[in-house]
Amino acid sequence: MKLLSLTLKSMRGRGASTLLTVLVIAISVALLLGVEKVRTEAKASFASTISGTDLVVGARSGGVQLLLYSVFRIGSATNNITWDSYQEVTSHPNVLWTVPLSLGDSHRGYRVVGTSAAYFEHYRYGRARTLSFAAGEPFAEVYDVVLGAEVAEALSYNLNDEIVIAHGTGEVSLLEHGDKPFRVVGILERTATPVDRSLHVPLEGIEAIHIDWSGGVPVPSLAVSAEEATERDLTPQAITAFLLGVRSKPGIFQLQRDINNYRREPLLAVLPGVALQELWGLMGVAERALLIVSGFVVLSGLVGMLSSILSSLAERRREMAILRSVGARPWQIFALLASEALLFTVAGCLLGLGLLYGSLLLVRPWLESSYGLFIAITPPSTYDLRLLASVIGAGFVLGLVPAARAYHNSLADGMTVRV
Repeated sequence: MKLLSLTLKSMRGRGASTLLTVLVIAISVALLLGVEKVRTEAKASFASTISGTDLVVGARSGGVQLLLYSVFRIGSATNNITWDSYQEVTSHPNVLWTVPLSLGDSHRGYRVVGTSAAYFEHYRYGRARTLSFAAGEPFAEVYDVVLGAEVAEALSYNLNDEIVIAHGTGEVSLLEHGDKPFRVVGILERTATPVDRSLHVPLEGIEAIHIDWSGGVPVPSLAVSAEEATERDLTPQAITAFLLGVRSKPGIFQLQRDINNYRREPLLAVLPGVALQELWGLMGVAERALLIVSGFVVLSGLVGMLSSILSSLAERRREMAILRSVGARPWQIFALLASEALLFTVAGCLLGLGLLYGSLLLVRPWLESSYGLFIAITPPSTYDLRLLASVIGAGFVLGLVPAARAYHNSLADGMTVRV
């Protein structure tokens, strides 16, 4: 206890230096744990976006690309699937249900998803959780729209409000379907998935707003009013992708092969879990690079602590000599310097944890609204604790360097005034 008391008094005596050293270590530890936290939570967030879907089917491209644009609303499809092909796959004996998806329009930067009522029945997220409504109900009419929780909150929409959909997926669009507005009939509960940032409309609604368009632009001579459009045949000509559930799990690979070998047009069926693993593999190099950079940041903080203690030894030679003169043994001087380094590191780790969780509380709403990334505020994991233990161990080992140097300083050297 005397050693601990003496160490704390010595650190308080060098208040500014102590504070800066602890702060540098804290920032580096917060960065290291923050990178690991975002990495693990991003994986968990992606994995929880879709559940219970056996296959995702789209035009032939890459498996990761198909998963990104159809499930995560990132990027765009290279091609569409004809409605006839979709119907034929749906009639396969092992297909239990399907959810068609038509993408390509937006509203004030948020994606519009054309789908069917099956979306609200079969879409699952997290651990097989179903979509539920905070207000209203699923769409039933051509010009009905169901909003994700974030869309409704960010744009202050309520039931029965009118919404105009824009052509294309950019945040700013010069082409809008202003003659055919949609009415808000439902608002979904928050899911912490891309569903929150989506507007859901019937496939017939997507067909209706494009019925007098050609080549991505409106054709005045083909103009049709909203009411007249509902009287036309609004069967989709094509969709972007669809989700699929099977009757028999053992037959899923045979169904996947059948779809991938479909002759009428090139299709691709991927298992969501396999595509996610491929995505993690692509991101693995970047993850390791970030961890390495964070590790070097921590190391630089610890080296800064070492430099601070070593530079202070010249000023503290007389202090050490006085301690020796009143009976302190060399090993006690060694222990004093080593315990200082240990306390520096422990204090930096604790402050770093505080900075990390404080930062998460501040930026979590922004991450969720801007990127759909939900960061859970949870206690440090076992891996986090191992990282902290490694940092503390490294700090203690580095602290042995100035401790050994102080150990070998003699009483005579400490009392000598150098010119």
